[in-house]
Amino acid sequence: MIRPSALLIATTILGIAAIGPARADSLGAGSGAFTRGDYNAAARLLMPLAERGNPRAQAMVGFMYATGQGLPQAYDAASYWYRLAAEQGDTTAQYLLGLAYDKGQGVPQDDVAAYKWLNLAAARAPKRTRENFLRNAVASKMSRGQIAAGQWHALRWPEESHF
Repeated sequence: MIRPSALLIATTILGIAAIGPARADSLGAGSGAFTRGDYNAAARLLMPLAERGNPRAQAMVGFMYATGQGLPQAYDAASYWYRLAAEQGDTTAQYLLGLAYDKGQGVPQDDVAAYKWLNLAAARAPKRTRENFLRNAVASKMSRGQIAAGQWHALRWPEESHF
């Protein structure tokens, strides 16, 4: 189960990403539907974009799979879409993939991988939202060696995007 605080942060990040000038394209329409809570329309509009490689759409589709909004709840599908977007540098997807690794939702539970993805997300997040990333909560469960490994993997990203 996704923690309510993590869900609030993710929803806020996804909502901020959807704010902007009105656009007639599918991403704008899908983001607008998502923001309005019309998740079925959002899924219908965003899925083709996600399949064509749009990282913002991939992150949103992953979130809808994780929460069961507009798409059936499926953590493995959520982590698949998060990974595709995270590997393209999408901060929200990196954050959500880190949470998935922290909880073992759709991926094996792995504190080092969680720390890596949360660290990457925090490094690229706007300063005003950076403190909301849960990297320190994950780090509190880890040894110094595991934290160092997570930092090392984050520094080597994207060369080693398999982890």
